[in-house]
Amino acid sequence: MSPAAVAVVAIVLYLVFYRYYSRFLAEKVWRLDPQAVTPAHAQRDELDFVPTNKYVLFGHHYASVAGLAPMLGPAIAVIWGWVPALLWVVLGALLIGAVHDFSALTLSVRNKGQSVGRIAERVITPRAKLLFLLIIFFLVALAMGVFVLVVGSLFASPAGGPESVVQHPEAVMPTFSLMVLAMVVGFLHYRRGWRLGPLTAVAFLAVLALTFGGLQYPVLGVDASVWRWALLGYALVASLLPVWLLLQPRDFLNSLLLYLALAAILVGLFLLNPEFAAPAVNPNPEGAPSMLPFLFIIIACGAISGFHGVVASGTTARQLDKETDARLVGYGGMIGESFLALIAVLATTAGFASYGEWADHYATWEAGSGLDAKLGAFIQGTGLFIHSWGVPRGLAEAFVSVVVVAYALTSVDSGTRLLRYNLNEIGATFNLRALENRWVATLLAVAAIGFFAFFKVDGKPAGLHLWALFGTTNQILAALTLLAVSAYLLHMRRPVIYTAVPMVLVLVATVTAMVYNLADYIAQGNWALTIVGGIILILALWVVLEGLSMLRAHREARRGEGVVASGEGE
Repeated sequence: MSPAAVAVVAIVLYLVFYRYYSRFLAEKVWRLDPQAVTPAHAQRDELDFVPTNKYVLFGHHYASVAGLAPMLGPAIAVIWGWVPALLWVVLGALLIGAVHDFSALTLSVRNKGQSVGRIAERVITPRAKLLFLLIIFFLVALAMGVFVLVVGSLFASPAGGPESVVQHPEAVMPTFSLMVLAMVVGFLHYRRGWRLGPLTAVAFLAVLALTFGGLQYPVLGVDASVWRWALLGYALVASLLPVWLLLQPRDFLNSLLLYLALAAILVGLFLLNPEFAAPAVNPNPEGAPSMLPFLFIIIACGAISGFHGVVASGTTARQLDKETDARLVGYGGMIGESFLALIAVLATTAGFASYGEWADHYATWEAGSGLDAKLGAFIQGTGLFIHSWGVPRGLAEAFVSVVVVAYALTSVDSGTRLLRYNLNEIGATFNLRALENRWVATLLAVAAIGFFAFFKVDGKPAGLHLWALFGTTNQILAALTLLAVSAYLLHMRRPVIYTAVPMVLVLVATVTAMVYNLADYIAQGNWALTIVGGIILILALWVVLEGLSMLRAHREARRGEGVVASGEGE
């Protein structure tokens, strides 16, 4: 089967599952009510709770959850062949990831826009809430710290060092100009009542002009550390501003840029009609861990991600206009991310001229897993597809690089806001009034992100040092989110099989991978990863035990109801 045919089959599956399976979940499992009052209306404050057009919210949610992960995970997972990566990216997303995102969003909307961690207090046990909040804090702070580190390096880092990544200073102008344009759009639409359509059209054309302007006039000579401080400052300000002023319009405009890039790449794929340079299955690549369970961990956000549940039950749930919009935003948003991961699989398996060229790039796990190697494979492959339009190869790759860098930044301010929410909830749990203050919580959130971006362990930034834990922690959180969702559905006496089975599959795969990793860290003498990874595993298993305790109590209660009913019958 050719890559173009694979793309067609995948798109058909996306349409079928969205049309039928997501509707089944919406109507039969969650019973979404278009007349229900959502938190965006009930708790409207013009800061975090703001009713939002579903297409604008889709853009915000998509931009916030995507980032670099769905491009980078598949770009190394294809070392095991294009078939395993393709199956997990498409079917994993449709049957597990999209169900997770949609369910986390709906659960939060049904509970006043609270996070899954806080809801766990009621549907599992009070202890489960704190365990959730601790795992979420570590995951989000680590991810945002590494994003700040990477984006700063993408803007300005020199080649050759341990933090080296591909340099793209041409992305500076469009990235920062987009922030200004977003604020103009947000102000004119929400405060002056200008129509969103014309505003969006003008702003998007300006974004395109600035994107190509950045290619002509890259910002040079600024050190990576300066960019990192600038990004932390941006995250601080952006996370305190009302969502309608920057977050919504910035993510929406950025999503339009990605839609354009994806359309150009897809059409280019059909025009070029290449063959796969990679093997269908490559079970034992040199230096790689076992394909099972690590394929699921490496692809991560391209199929399912715990971070998605944090976003869905954080910023997104507080902006949902109608309950029924959750189907498009939650389930549809994950399909969008799956499609981006699909493009990454195709670009890194059919974007090479020959098997020999592909085999050289993926000669060993170490050779293919570096950030330079993964970004390079993605940009090279997608650039080749766009080049088939007649666009110069260099210009095509530069355009893709701008889109990649812009998307790497989209999660930073959302992540900082989510950390603020997380600290607010920790403050409420321990009656620490200072943490419930949004200014104090935001400053601490930025400090935590800065720690992972700047603090060094053995000469290496803490974020990069601990990044090996991100994949397993992220998937553990996804499994625990599905546990909380299943517990809620169980209490509501709704069907739980559609969330419980995915929860068990993800939990088993991830815990197995964590145990393998911990054994490897111990063998290496890497005590930082061993200790932190061990703590994460203990916290996760503790939540599972709390879930089992809840299930036992629920069964006893149901049995008691049966006895009472039987006695009444007599």
